[in-house]
Amino acid sequence: MILPLRLDQASFSAGGREIIAALSLEIGAGPNTVILGANGAGKSVLMRLMHGLLEPTAGKVSWHDADRRRSRRQQAMVFQRPVMLRRSARANVLYALQAADVAAGERERRADEALREVGLTQLADRPARVLSGGEQQRLALARAWALHPEVLFLDEPTASLDPSATREIETVIKAFDASGTKIVMATHNLGQARRLGDEVIYLHQGRVLERAPVDQFFSHPASVEAAAFIKGELPWV
Repeated sequence: MILPLRLDQASFSAGGREIIAALSLEIGAGPNTVILGANGAGKSVLMRLMHGLLEPTAGKVSWHDADRRRSRRQQAMVFQRPVMLRRSARANVLYALQAADVAAGERERRADEALREVGLTQLADRPARVLSGGEQQRLALARAWALHPEVLFLDEPTASLDPSATREIETVIKAFDASGTKIVMATHNLGQARRLGDEVIYLHQGRVLERAPVDQFFSHPASVEAAAFIKGELPWV
């Protein structure tokens, strides 16, 4: 296993601004982890640090499995606006499997399984870039599903989708959870955090202000900032 993931005094700065501030955190196997916070809290940057797309400007981010190549192969990330390749939906999944060095004989089976899991079998031969926003997001999840990741990072996966498409994406996320994949999801959607989260890490101005089981967080927030966020109060008022 590549988990746990540890951040040791990890910071990230850009343009003279500290976005993540000396953050120490451990993410282990088990319950779904929701990183909750207002827009601009640093959620997306934190997700990219954990996934390895960004290197901390100070401190350290490390996996239990020190083999960097293996740890990268055992995780996947889905973004708010996924990038679709100029090819069919099925070919998008096959490309992801090829890039992950999955054996050629396995790719077809795993691609078809992944498309079936997200409900895109009937659209497998359609160009990915003509799919709707919700369908493209499901295809991004299919690419992740085909890799059988130990950890799946989700960065605001439904932020630009309508309620129907959001429900479809949440159903797929629950299927990942049921399969044993560790879910780490960033969102500012309180309802989604309640529906999908087991624990909440509340991020405010690049700092973790609290970490608690989801029910405890919403019923008895430990910080003034989290209480205000739950009430919908603007952080700069």
